[in-house]
Amino acid sequence: MSELEFDVVGLDGPKAFFSRLTKGTIAHGYLFTGAQGIGKKTFARRLAQSLLCEAPKTGVLGYDGTCASCKLVGKTDTKHPDLLESAGALKIGDTDSPLGFHETDDMTARDLVRQLSLQSYAGGFRVFILGDVDFATHHAANALLKFFEEPPPNVVMLLTTATPGRLLTTIRSRLVEIRFPNLRSAEVEAILLRQGFDAAQAHLGASLSQGSVGRAVAALGGEDEQLRGAVAEWFFAVVAGRSPEQTWATRETLEEGLETLKTLVRDWIAVGVASGAPVLAVDYVPRLKDLAPVGAGEGSAILGKITDAQRLARTNVNPSMVGEVVRMALSGKG
Repeated sequence: MSELEFDVVGLDGPKAFFSRLTKGTIAHGYLFTGAQGIGKKTFARRLAQSLLCEAPKTGVLGYDGTCASCKLVGKTDTKHPDLLESAGALKIGDTDSPLGFHETDDMTARDLVRQLSLQSYAGGFRVFILGDVDFATHHAANALLKFFEEPPPNVVMLLTTATPGRLLTTIRSRLVEIRFPNLRSAEVEAILLRQGFDAAQAHLGASLSQGSVGRAVAALGGEDEQLRGAVAEWFFAVVAGRSPEQTWATRETLEEGLETLKTLVRDWIAVGVASGAPVLAVDYVPRLKDLAPVGAGEGSAILGKITDAQRLARTNVNPSMVGEVVRMALSGKG
């Protein structure tokens, strides 16, 4: 038997769950939930490769990396004929004639329904990955309900999201939900080293990550750093009693922005206590120390309001209203 690997750092809980399954007991659909940047999509891709790998095994985890299937899947390439991946919001789509796999990059819910009717190319599983899944309308979500109610054989659908509350209850109830924990700091550091950061950058990024590789990369000046910086500037302006003209709150940035605000408030509390409580946003410590201290009780109340705002953000409320809820809490008017 070939030596098998499952190249995912950390995530021992999800690994243990799937290690107990066989190809005969795996369910038709799973929902991977947890914070952004903790490896949900990576795990889904490695699980897909495991299911499609031709090497013999008793369970579902593991691939040899050398068979014809693995060479098609690779580490990031999803052009295997029995593997299809889509990311972001799904629209309902039109009723055009069926498409084959990978014939369009603009996947819709109806496209997926048509793909589900196709036979496996290799005679085994077909795997669908919907990363950061969202549905543009209820109609788009309802288009997939028939699959979840009457799944065809040998099809596995893997959905990932950081905001499960935005999915219809009828969708969530038909999936096996797996909660992904935040990564440990050492695990984030190891992943950053793999991605090419030097040792000093990897250590700093891990210390700022809050268990998320995505946040670590943002803190090191990646493409998401602009959002983190904008949220922080907004925070300091509001606490100082100013009304920022620019807002960071959009439908796409709410979840990450609110998490950044919670971190800043927690650290604001921490720098004001004598016990030397640890902080997470170490790069903002000097500015936090310049603020008037916030007591634990008042700080907890603000964190509660931000948590309420996170629940609100998972509905169809205007993002600017969510931002206003937080602004009022920070300025002492909430």
